[in-house]
Amino acid sequence: MTDLYATARQMLADLNAKRISARELLDAHVVRNEALAKSINAVTVIDIERAHKDAAAIDDARVKGANVGALAGLPMTIKDGFDVENMPATAGFPPFASRPKQCADAELVARTRSAGAVIWGKTNVPIMLSDWQSYNSIYGTTNNPYDVTRVPGGSSGGAAAALATGITPLEIGSDIGGSLRTPANFCGVTALKPTWGRLPMRGHVPPPPGIDAEVDLGVGGPMARNTGDLKLLWNVLNKSAETARRDIKGARVAVWNEDPLLPLSRDMKDGVARAADALAKHGAKIETIKAPVDTRELLVNYIWLLNSIIGAGFPENVLTEMAKTRESDLKAFATSRDPWGTELSRLAVTARADEVLTAQRARQALKDQMAAFFSSYDAIVMPITPVTAFKHDHSEPFYDRRIDVDGKTTLYATMLGWIALATALHLPSLAVQAGRTSANIPVGVQIVGPANGEDRLFDFAAAVEDGVGGFAPPQ
Repeated sequence: MTDLYATARQMLADLNAKRISARELLDAHVVRNEALAKSINAVTVIDIERAHKDAAAIDDARVKGANVGALAGLPMTIKDGFDVENMPATAGFPPFASRPKQCADAELVARTRSAGAVIWGKTNVPIMLSDWQSYNSIYGTTNNPYDVTRVPGGSSGGAAAALATGITPLEIGSDIGGSLRTPANFCGVTALKPTWGRLPMRGHVPPPPGIDAEVDLGVGGPMARNTGDLKLLWNVLNKSAETARRDIKGARVAVWNEDPLLPLSRDMKDGVARAADALAKHGAKIETIKAPVDTRELLVNYIWLLNSIIGAGFPENVLTEMAKTRESDLKAFATSRDPWGTELSRLAVTARADEVLTAQRARQALKDQMAAFFSSYDAIVMPITPVTAFKHDHSEPFYDRRIDVDGKTTLYATMLGWIALATALHLPSLAVQAGRTSANIPVGVQIVGPANGEDRLFDFAAAVEDGVGGFAPPQ
């Protein structure tokens, strides 16, 4: 029995040294899932027969001294927004549960399998990947490993919970509304939201199965328990060579942790402060800033862009079924122009004449501002969400939900606030652990960099891990 909280890199070293076989490592993770299935419910479906065959083939290759891939023999689960051979994506949407089992691996899945990963299961998501919780009527509710009364985040919530509980050492998630970063924050793990378009999304649902489209804002990315493993998977997904960790001494890092339009709890603000302190101790030059762009303009732009892609590619009967299945008015998300207040609504109305084109032009102006910003700064350290993992709330309608921010109630939609900068402007963002609350609930931060600047973000995240302590398993 190996240490299921060992790094993926250590597991690979053990495999290469033949201290454990791929079959044994696979079985250990499957047994771990079986022990936690009832309490955590992270994994939805499994394909152990295929996984055993793949593991045995890798073991044989090692015995024969054949060259094996960078992930050879490492067991993995995959978020149920990606197609996997014999395990098609349902995206938590009941009509998709009857999809034919025969499907091709999504492109990112295929890249991990080509590198030798042994894929054995799928992890839970909210319906159509559209919530900061992870529950649906097919597979039920996933719980946070640090407190099962709380959510693991969404939409990559099952993935983050599986990582935090030692069910898998690596995962692939996706993000359009914080779906990589929020679960990493809530479950104490790491995740990278890459620059939009950097990784292929073929085989991801949504859009509807069988449609190969790069949906605006949507990205796939790696998840792991630590930045070293995250970088390992990033290199596989991006087909890039490993780069050595670089010193951050002298790097210019902005800290954005206060904004009148973006609620923020003390726990989250303290996490940003801890991360900034860790970077300063490594020699980075830290400067607290106000918003790098106009926050109100950013939020309006983000909401318009989200509205323009909701339901893209789906026929009317599927959209109707989506509303029925959710047992709420999902169209609220598509038509809501006003999650923050009437002032935002008035600004948004000015774009009604041609909302998509207007939003794209406005975004380009904001992108240009951020390009200028990153000529003076190397990164921004900032919160991911207004709060840490909150209690389960399946109440409907969706947009009537509320979250508590240090005793003050705020709209559920404000969960979109802090993640808007990187998402709307196509920037890379790395979520990393930044300590715990007094109740031992994880606190994460995001480090945002310039377009295509993913590799440098790993250097900053590693420094935060050094200073704050990194991943710590749930008790």
